[in-house]
Amino acid sequence: MSDILIFTHVDYCPPAHLGTFLSARGEAWREVRCDLGQMAEVDLDQPKAVAVMGGGMSVNDPLPWLDEEIAALRYLINRDIPLIGHCLGGQLLARALGAEVRRLPYTEAGWQPMRKLTDSPWLEHVGDEFPIYQWHSDSFAIPEGATRLLSSPWCDNQAFSWGHKVLGLQGHPEMTEALIHHWLETAGHLLDDGQDSQEERAVSISELPRKIAALNQVAEGFYRHWLALANG
Repeated sequence: MSDILIFTHVDYCPPAHLGTFLSARGEAWREVRCDLGQMAEVDLDQPKAVAVMGGGMSVNDPLPWLDEEIAALRYLINRDIPLIGHCLGGQLLARALGAEVRRLPYTEAGWQPMRKLTDSPWLEHVGDEFPIYQWHSDSFAIPEGATRLLSSPWCDNQAFSWGHKVLGLQGHPEMTEALIHHWLETAGHLLDDGQDSQEERAVSISELPRKIAALNQVAEGFYRHWLALANG
């Protein structure tokens, strides 16, 4: 069993840059496919940190493994384990903390500007506004006792922290160039760039190496703080 677990739910939402970040620092980590029943193999008393990635399903879907994962997250929260959630992962953390997750009347997609709402140790590395890649149709409410950290023009609740060790993100800071191309090639037909909340595909991939390099820096700031909490 590895010291760090990464919960995933579909092939197309892998650890991506998070895995690269951890491996570069010599951290032992293991991917756990919750949708394939692998949660049953996990000793929840063992990991020092857990990350939760995205997926195309909704937290509100009637899938038994979602209930199992939410229960596991509640156990980890009670253990005071550092947790970071990406998109669906952020929504799962919100639900584990008792908050609602609701369908938006549109999909938010593409590079969207985040506005920093407050000072936080999770945000010390970012300015007042910066972009994170998005692709979601659900949005979490802010859990009771949590702090709302970020918002975007199309989604008021882009990030929250709860206590000192839980971060829920609505966006995808883990993205790589290859993953963005893969999403647009395989699922771009699901988008409607005529909608103001959805960025045109050509705009999304323009200057992509520069955008990804900046996103990597944003992501690594989140991950450094999360890892420092785990190793502290």
